[in-house]
Amino acid sequence: MNHQRCPWCGTDPLYVDYHDREWGVPLHDDRRLFEFLILEGAQAGLSWLTILRKREHYRVAFDHFDPERIARYDASQIARLLANPGIVRNRLKIQAAIRNAQGYLRIREQHDSFAAFLWRYVDGQPRQNAWITLDGIPARDPTADAMSRDLKRLGFTFVGPTICYAFMQAVGLVNDHLVGCFRHQELSAAPTQD
Repeated sequence: MNHQRCPWCGTDPLYVDYHDREWGVPLHDDRRLFEFLILEGAQAGLSWLTILRKREHYRVAFDHFDPERIARYDASQIARLLANPGIVRNRLKIQAAIRNAQGYLRIREQHDSFAAFLWRYVDGQPRQNAWITLDGIPARDPTADAMSRDLKRLGFTFVGPTICYAFMQAVGLVNDHLVGCFRHQELSAAPTQD
């Protein structure tokens, strides 16, 4: 059996496990999608491995990514988060999580679910790409550009096209595992998961 992996995950056990079990798996759970969007924004300017190492701290600090609670965070909660060494203590990123929670609630009112809103960008099916090398994978594409524009219009921040494309990769809107990676074949044949 082929156990070749995408080279970006290196050999760190946490990163390898994330690559093998999570990255690129089609996700339809609203709260997990929201979590990934917040974490992708938090990652801006940092490595994803840094965020993975802090993910459990984020889950506790941000009420397990409950958008209804986060949307009501006030100055005292922002101060609490800025004092938390387990997360990225960046005021703009923390404020973005609050604004994005408010935007999430608006989307849910208009589209029934966050997942329905997001999956319409790929007509409900993961886009199966066939990249041979990491150099071929774009940092953004027209779909990510459109998603970014729409989210910004709805009041979201830290959702530029590059962040949106990384988000699309992480939650399986696109299958960007390299064709030589064992996960590419598995995900192109697998039904979507919640």
